[in-house]
Amino acid sequence: MTMTVPTFAATGLAPALVTELAAQGITEPFPIQAATLPDSLAGRDVLGRGRTGSGKTLAFGLPLLHRTAGRRARPGRPLALVLVPTRELAQQVTTALDPYARAVGLRCATVVGGLSLQRQAAALRAGAEVLVATPGRLQDLIDRDDARLDHVAVTVLDEADQMADMGFLPQVTRLLERVAPDGQRMLFSATLDRGVDKLVRRFLTDPVSHSVDPGTATVAAMTHHVLHVEAADKPAALAHIAAREGRTILFMATKHRADRVARQLLAGGIRAAALHGGKSQPQRTRILEQFRTGHVSTLVATDVAARGIHVDGLDLVVNADPPTEAKDYLHRGGRTARAGESGTVVTLVLPEQRRDVARLMSVAGITPRTARVRPGDEELSRVTGARKPSGVPVSLAPPQSAPARARRTAGDDGSPAGIATGATGPRAAHRTSSRRRPRRPRTT
Repeated sequence: MTMTVPTFAATGLAPALVTELAAQGITEPFPIQAATLPDSLAGRDVLGRGRTGSGKTLAFGLPLLHRTAGRRARPGRPLALVLVPTRELAQQVTTALDPYARAVGLRCATVVGGLSLQRQAAALRAGAEVLVATPGRLQDLIDRDDARLDHVAVTVLDEADQMADMGFLPQVTRLLERVAPDGQRMLFSATLDRGVDKLVRRFLTDPVSHSVDPGTATVAAMTHHVLHVEAADKPAALAHIAAREGRTILFMATKHRADRVARQLLAGGIRAAALHGGKSQPQRTRILEQFRTGHVSTLVATDVAARGIHVDGLDLVVNADPPTEAKDYLHRGGRTARAGESGTVVTLVLPEQRRDVARLMSVAGITPRTARVRPGDEELSRVTGARKPSGVPVSLAPPQSAPARARRTAGDDGSPAGIATGATGPRAAHRTSSRRRPRRPRTT
């Protein structure tokens, strides 16, 4: 394995990128970055395995920008491509990379489902060197002849295992067949199962493999708790947890349960909002912004939020409904204890769920602390900060999906401020729309 480097400057990274890293307060590479940068900057194909929150975005983003800098894209022909499984992750990646892209004079565009095709096509026609995309929407643009990938020299697959889980591998395969055949490919994934290994064998040439924390590794700064609760006590226990100080994510099994629990929490005096795939993209963007700013204190989410959401200072994730697979548990928990911060993951377990959850923890390599709790218990308060809610109903302004309102509150493209398609500052990448294409119901 290639020797890692102690500083960004020692990698040979473009000085403008090193300067911007310092301006962003990033002075030392995280392990996955230190391990992969020497190879990725040299143009090698890279296979990276690391837990969520380990710094993968800059691990692939910095070399992608370094190797693309100085080139100019023709209309509709990006030079670098990042494929991601979800809209939220696409927006997070674009937000993370944009200041560095502007530092080296590159333009970013984001194309995802749930937003206007025409606006995204216009952004590509205007010229964008770096394209961050979900597979379904990118295929839509290619089918319309609004995008061509034959000039893409650097391709990244981020969260490849999640793309496999969502059934995107056939689309990903078709897209990879369109990029420049002699280009660089980087694939980042927590696991190599469900067909991801086939992508590696077919599209990566003599890849250098780096594994920083195995896919099932736990975070040293993350504490895991299993709290046994009776079914009759569970709603009140959730309300007490959600009434704590600070931001909290409650994970639910279905969007209907997420909506119901969010309504119950609002009625009990807790600023809660549901986030799931049944919301339009402008609504999802607005809810996340409310959560980041503290207007919403409790996010009641399905697994749509388990990847691609980063909120600074989030120190508690609650599995209100336990996940069914170990990898889902790890990705849910990965919303906390990111980039060296500490965090707590709590799973509420009903009597009939004990055996399944014990098996899941074993597969995940986790030995949780366990306790039996009821609402008002000192132990519940000690672990989660739970307290009795006020009981005074609260109402939140609903996230609006009208294009003008979405642009006014969350940036011209309906996404969090900072997503840009221009090298000199934020420019609109796409117009908001709540309509979805019926022929691809799973497009993100």
